[in-house]
Amino acid sequence: MLGFKIVPQNNQGLVETLGRYRHSVESGLHFYLPFFQKIRNVSLAMEPLALPNYSIITKDNADVSAILTLNFHVTDAVKYQYENTDSVESMAQLVRGHLRDIIGRMDLNEALGSTAKINQELTLAIGDLTNTYGINVDRINIDELTPSKAIQAAMDKQLTADREKVAAIAQAEGEARSIQLTNKAKNDALMATASAEATATRTRADAERYRIDTVQAGLANADDKYFQNQSINAFSQLANSNANTIVVPNDGADQFGKLPIVGKLLEKGANN
Repeated sequence: MLGFKIVPQNNQGLVETLGRYRHSVESGLHFYLPFFQKIRNVSLAMEPLALPNYSIITKDNADVSAILTLNFHVTDAVKYQYENTDSVESMAQLVRGHLRDIIGRMDLNEALGSTAKINQELTLAIGDLTNTYGINVDRINIDELTPSKAIQAAMDKQLTADREKVAAIAQAEGEARSIQLTNKAKNDALMATASAEATATRTRADAERYRIDTVQAGLANADDKYFQNQSINAFSQLANSNANTIVVPNDGADQFGKLPIVGKLLEKGANN
């Protein structure tokens, strides 16, 4: 009597006779002797594996928790099945050991900011070591790398303090800039006022100088008739005033009688 077994695609069958491995068969339909033989299926497909909550100590004695995922596939079904009692766990221990070594050489801040670098170093460190278990690791990724709650609380406090410090510095710089701009505006206003006053004073001085120069130029060209006319105007003003005493120079006194204005002055003096 023969038994039969179907080995699925992407699997390999391990034929055992009385519990001892004899040979391997590929996917398909295979016959065996029941009670004496057995065909064990081993999947060759890629499989995911999660390694959660793995505690690691960094170089500066900080406790961090790592969550990893990796993908692997069986490369040698015989090694995978018979040379290790648990090839998957052996592979996981190898990965954790190298991860502990890599992160243990880093400070906390460096480790938290270097997950891509850690992934690369871990992949290189494992290399072909898992071939001993008949397994090849195709991909490793650190999903989370978080410090302990105590360290996280301390980091939050430090971050808050740093933010408050930056805000205080920014506010102080803003106030200093405001004061600077205000002082500059006041100084500019004072300078503008002073400049305007100086310009106005210079304009008035130029106008007065022009007036004086004009008068002096006119007097330089004046003749005796001009001064006689000025005298007549002066006596006219005196005639309309309340003065009764006039002091005049002797020069040209003989001409006073010819001036009606003088006669009027004398009459006014006599009446007083």
